[in-house]
Amino acid sequence: METYGIEKFGILNPTAVYRNLGVAQLTEAALRRGEGKLSNTGALVVTTGKYTGRSPDDKFIVDTPAIHDDIAWGKVNRPITKEKYEAIKAKACAYLQGREIFIFDGFAGADKKYTQKFRIINEMASQNLFIHQLLIRPTEQELAAYGEPDYTIIAAPGFKCDPVLDGVHSEAAIIIDYEAHEILIVGSQYSGEIKKSVFSTMNYVLTKMNVLPMHCSANMDPQTHETAVFFGLSGTGKTTLSADASRKLIGDDEHGWSPDGVFNIEGGCYAKCIGLKEENEPEIFHAIRFGSLVENVIMDEQTREFDFDSDALTENTRVGYPVEYISNSAIPGQGGIPKVVIFLTADAFGVLPPISRLSRDAAMYHFVTGFTSKLAGTERGVTEPTPTFSTLFGEPFMPMDPSVYAEMLGEKLDAYGTKVYLVNTGWAGGSAAMGAKRMKLAYTRAMVSAALNGAFDNVEFKHHDVFNVDYPTSCPNVPDEMLDARGLWEDKAAYDEMANKLAGMFEANFTKKYPHMPENIVKAGPKAK
Repeated sequence: METYGIEKFGILNPTAVYRNLGVAQLTEAALRRGEGKLSNTGALVVTTGKYTGRSPDDKFIVDTPAIHDDIAWGKVNRPITKEKYEAIKAKACAYLQGREIFIFDGFAGADKKYTQKFRIINEMASQNLFIHQLLIRPTEQELAAYGEPDYTIIAAPGFKCDPVLDGVHSEAAIIIDYEAHEILIVGSQYSGEIKKSVFSTMNYVLTKMNVLPMHCSANMDPQTHETAVFFGLSGTGKTTLSADASRKLIGDDEHGWSPDGVFNIEGGCYAKCIGLKEENEPEIFHAIRFGSLVENVIMDEQTREFDFDSDALTENTRVGYPVEYISNSAIPGQGGIPKVVIFLTADAFGVLPPISRLSRDAAMYHFVTGFTSKLAGTERGVTEPTPTFSTLFGEPFMPMDPSVYAEMLGEKLDAYGTKVYLVNTGWAGGSAAMGAKRMKLAYTRAMVSAALNGAFDNVEFKHHDVFNVDYPTSCPNVPDEMLDARGLWEDKAAYDEMANKLAGMFEANFTKKYPHMPENIVKAGPKAK
């Protein structure tokens, strides 16, 4: 029996080792093993137990001399010793002995100049199906010539850590050893941990290759290949706004920006399902079919129909599918040098301009800050929006100091003259707590289109003194008054108070998290009066 070298990790006497099985074979194996059920669309449906999302407190990086000075250590990038990692790995691999093993050998990075080979060793057939669809799938010829991987991921959700003995936070652990080129994922069946471990690895590797890794979506004009990238945290509209029927989708989540252009790191998509409706997101809706892996979506046992509105297991219901399930996807996932960068935010305070143009320094400021805001929660007494600042619009996945990525962005903006816009998809005319409404999607789409097609190049802009940005006075297919955030508020004094309050939050966050940022970037941010 061919074992593909798993014995070097201590995975001995497997009952079977399957490498790069097809979708039908993996689906059959998952059903045979009782890992899931089929929906009426043919998708494989699983539940992931207590872990229905990423577990950031359980993520660690092995601290070795070779990489120590590269890592921004702290609450996000927690160190673990080599000795503790090796001990956990040995126990996890011993746990895998005598079991069926599923291997997927695939690629990360659509541009072959920067492609990395990833071998994923799975305990579960369903998780092997997931990563088969999420990474770039090799051809028969590429698989025959695959050789040794650049990185190996071992995913054993059935193995549970002992936090006291193992020196970790809980029964789950996600550990990256950048020096050994290994990733270990135990205790959690949430497949997003595998996907994001690949991303976290590429976010380290690509910087060494003069490529800016980005947590963003990207699309391009099918004729000119003019490319745009969209950064944004959950709920800001990143997937919705990049899914433009008139443009090719390069990818929905993870990209690299090289001297040659933008490329997708992945070969698939991992979309939220909560509240999914065919009329709103038809591409995602129809991608939930045979070959897709659906996590934690409630399904009628008799009809096998989905209840996308149910959050009985979690609000973070998900589906993973190959990017070619999207009809207007770009295969392979490559585009040109971005002409436009869009930072998306959903401002529930209702004070940021609907769209504003950012200078180079302001772009670096907002890239590092990664702002959005959420609605007031269910906790008693919480009546105002809550600000969220996620460094680089992807803080949990960026192992190096934020300045490394910010400087790379600044260099690329200088080199290519790329324009950067901050687009507020949130509330207008008041805060969410005041009962205001979100900006109409049609208006936001029109603003994004204007940014992409150069319609703002000859338009007058005004400066917003508090947020330190310039906003246009007109935009095709958008009433002029909708572009003036302050003008939309009946009570101008209330707007000024709220704007200054939010600006103060920006300043406090920046001072706390980035005390060593260059003064020119600090000065480009909001300034409370």
